[in-house]
Amino acid sequence: MASSLRSSAAALLFVMLFMATELGTNRIMVAEARMCESASSKFKGPCSRDSNCATVCHTEGFTGGDCKGFRRRCFCTKPC
Repeated sequence: MASSLRSSAAALLFVMLFMATELGTNRIMVAEARMCESASSKFKGPCSRDSNCATVCHTEGFTGGDCKGFRRRCFCTKPC
């Protein structure tokens, strides 16, 4: 009786694990475009606000910009 109950429990656990892995495979994967970055040629001085950097980068034809690094330089970004 005990081995029958143990076998039934093991079979039920196996079925539940199998169903859980099958349900998890229906996710939709979305690929994001890679972002290329380049140091700003027009930004002067230390970069302290990302919004200022992004504004200067827009004038250079990029889609955005961020302050990065220890020396806080402005790097412009755009989709590759």
